[in-house]
Amino acid sequence: MRDVIIIGSGPAGWTAAIYTARAGLNPLLIASSVEAGGELMKTTEVENYPGFPEGLMGPDLMANFQAQAERFGTETLLDDVVEVDLRGDVKIVKTGGGKTFEAKTVILATGAAYRELGLPREKELSGHGVSWCATCDGFFFRQKTIAVVGGGDSAMEEANFLTRFADKVYLIHRRDSFKASKIMADRALNNPKIEVIWNSEVAELHGEMKLSGVTLRNTVDGSTSELEIEGLFIAVGNDPRVWLVEDQVELTAEKFIKVEGRSSKTTLPGVFAAGDVIDPTYRQAITAAASGCVAALDAEHYLNDH
Repeated sequence: MRDVIIIGSGPAGWTAAIYTARAGLNPLLIASSVEAGGELMKTTEVENYPGFPEGLMGPDLMANFQAQAERFGTETLLDDVVEVDLRGDVKIVKTGGGKTFEAKTVILATGAAYRELGLPREKELSGHGVSWCATCDGFFFRQKTIAVVGGGDSAMEEANFLTRFADKVYLIHRRDSFKASKIMADRALNNPKIEVIWNSEVAELHGEMKLSGVTLRNTVDGSTSELEIEGLFIAVGNDPRVWLVEDQVELTAEKFIKVEGRSSKTTLPGVFAAGDVIDPTYRQAITAAASGCVAALDAEHYLNDH
């Protein structure tokens, strides 16, 4: 019987692991077999995480998190959680590798997944011109013309990063202004390789074996136009990964895990949630890490009281 099992290995999960390990709770952190490290593994330079004035790469930051957690005794398992039963006093966690664990408390730090546009052939062309990860795939688009869809900080970062490789980057946004922070928007607007296409959305993908272009629809007058591109990077937000627990814990109207006030307490005793899976607003590495700290302290207090 474990004191704590942490599901997820982003900043929230690793911070929860650091705090629970230092409290002597010997946490087991179950990281994904394919996506260990969370979304920061797909991020380029992180400039706004305190303590690193020169910035550092997302994967390096996550490696530091993991090393610190394991230094204090966190046990890490690279496997996928496929089923949980969190309703009883004993929490049951099953993995794709066939292992079953029991725990007194569980911290859910499952994060959020990239959102798709919902277009026909989107999945078919994934890896063949359509991507959700500039750092993963940018290298393949040297001296090509590509586009990024989105208007937030992630879209700005993707577009700027991709100008290292592509000759031309279109930035497609469905409105006439960005929701990104001013500093990130200004970087994109001032980059000579980036051209913004306002009030537009991607209506159709073209190409047989690989992407060759898109049809754009004007969101104001409904008119359509064609854009020849060889790559399309989608940065339109994320959806919380709640499928494991959506029938067990209460969710918000936006389908994030509901927690009590500023705590990490879910509607199930002994079950706590942290990071992007509870946060539709801020979604920063530092807020996720802080949330992981809250979850660890809540779990420790729960164990002390029981």
